[in-house]
Amino acid sequence: MFQDISLDDLLRKQKEESVALVDVRSPREFAEFHIPGSINIPVFDNEERAEVGTIYKQVGPEAAKERGLAIFSAKLPSFIAAFQSLDKEKMVYCWRGGMRSKTAATVLDLMGQTVVRLDGGIRSYRQWVVHRLEDPSFSSNVYVLNGYTGTGKTILLNRLKQQGYPILDLEGMANHRGSIFGQIGRDPHNQKVFDSLLVQEIERLEQSPFILLEGESKRIGKATLPPFLLEAKEAGTQLFIHLPVAKRIENILSEYDPVQHQAEILESFQLIRRHIHTPVAKKIADALHQEDFAEAVALLLEYYYDPRYQHSMKDYPDDRQIHIHAQNMDEALEKIIDVIHQKENQVNASLFSSSYGRMKKE
Repeated sequence: MFQDISLDDLLRKQKEESVALVDVRSPREFAEFHIPGSINIPVFDNEERAEVGTIYKQVGPEAAKERGLAIFSAKLPSFIAAFQSLDKEKMVYCWRGGMRSKTAATVLDLMGQTVVRLDGGIRSYRQWVVHRLEDPSFSSNVYVLNGYTGTGKTILLNRLKQQGYPILDLEGMANHRGSIFGQIGRDPHNQKVFDSLLVQEIERLEQSPFILLEGESKRIGKATLPPFLLEAKEAGTQLFIHLPVAKRIENILSEYDPVQHQAEILESFQLIRRHIHTPVAKKIADALHQEDFAEAVALLLEYYYDPRYQHSMKDYPDDRQIHIHAQNMDEALEKIIDVIHQKENQVNASLFSSSYGRMKKE
């Protein structure tokens, strides 16, 4: 007989990378929200789940169970084969640890496969995420990458991550670039997905003495940052990256690939067009239609994004601003690393001095 295990056990096994976590809900439910690291082997597909649900409401639970059993029986061979291909301890979950995960675990157990079930299902995981965000125990120093649009802040964060630095890629978790054009070529994550990815990263980085992140607004696409993270960001050391306009335009064109996404860019532009002086807005629209994307980006930077950014820089006191001027991304990366090392050495020296002072008094 299969066993139920607690969420704490699941989190421990995930850290040990010793478990194959399987969501047996429908593909639509899985796409909307799932536990990070899990895969989807559904008991019912989207249409089957809707059919069983309709029978449950219109006829009753027994009729729904009979229809569900008939549907599931027909797909048993492929369902079992999918689990046999997993080479780790198998764990299943559904919404509340109910009928679907119980059915899956029972069948797998009868076929001789060892499997456990998450007690409380994904609902228990979501409750844990919400609680974790309310009490984050977030004490790391924060370095915030700021800069005019196109300075490649996300690129720099990812390059820092490749070199082993602790980063929070908030745009990656939101699957949105944080601007009016931010959803182009992407499917933004909802709040539940963002929250779970954020908690996963905070758990991973909780012992880091500092964390780097990008200077985002409160909302990124469909997701809203939790209050503690906004407070940490506002209180952090603000690094302002400056690159030549030509390099910024190059970064933007590379990131957004306007040739492939021209229609989406035009649609997004309409949302901000009224905020731009009419003659300039017409020039931008004409450039977009004529596929002169470099000219369109240059005008957007000069007349829309740069003035807004200059205004936002005034929100931070001068003593927490560090300006980094570079000609290219490599130089910017080197200077960011130099600043971090200098600041962290100062922090460590201060801590040593305080500890030594206490020891002398004792």
